[in-house]
Amino acid sequence: MTRKISRTLVATVAACLLAFSSLGHARAVDESPSALAMTADAVLLRPALLATTIVGGAVYLVSLPFSALGGNAGEAGEVLVVGPAKATFVRCLGCSRTGRKSETVEQAAD
Repeated sequence: MTRKISRTLVATVAACLLAFSSLGHARAVDESPSALAMTADAVLLRPALLATTIVGGAVYLVSLPFSALGGNAGEAGEVLVVGPAKATFVRCLGCSRTGRKSETVEQAAD
């Protein structure tokens, strides 16, 4: 029974993480990162941010009953899960701000 609940929670968190990486919600970023910044981002920062997203999701699930009683479940989810996930998946490689390159955003609008 515990495995079934655990698998369901993992699948739900994974679906939520993938659901918000839409082009329609992306802000345009005007940065020109160097090759070194892109390499460091791909090799070091993205795996660390992915781990932060996973740990934040676990902490959010554990704290959900308490944050729901306190009335800040949405804020806790934004800080613990959505923020790190956006920094991981909705940010151009090597950029320091979350968002997509302006060419990508313009193509999606057409």
